[in-house]
Amino acid sequence: MNRPLRTAIVVSLALPLVACGHGGRDRPSPDLAASKVTTIGVNSYLWRASLDTLSFMPLLQTDSNGGVIVTDWYVNPSAPNERMKVTVTILDQDLRADGLRVAALRQVNQGGQWVASPVAAATVQKLEDIILTRARDLRRAAIAN
Repeated sequence: MNRPLRTAIVVSLALPLVACGHGGRDRPSPDLAASKVTTIGVNSYLWRASLDTLSFMPLLQTDSNGGVIVTDWYVNPSAPNERMKVTVTILDQDLRADGLRVAALRQVNQGGQWVASPVAAATVQKLEDIILTRARDLRRAAIAN
């Protein structure tokens, strides 16, 4: 094969690769307020909202990659014979209602012993709603900035 033909073939094959290297200017800018997670393993808005919502309770364990927050037992000063423990699990990288699960344990003090007691389903639902509302507010604030 003669040299000019070989050069033309190499140049024609290399041009698409060179074009890819300079495409940064044409790419859309990333949406900082996207509903998808950025640097942690789960949705960052759900994570932050969960921490904000549970900030009054002592934290026992947090894992941002696995999306798990576990609180220690919390005794409300207005109800000293009752205590709660909450686990929040973020199941998805997207900001979605089904990407969040809240579980709660409740104990009541009977004669100096803490005894397991049922948690009202409305309590868990209310916590989920508070977290989801806070996550949406955080996302809205990020979009506005």
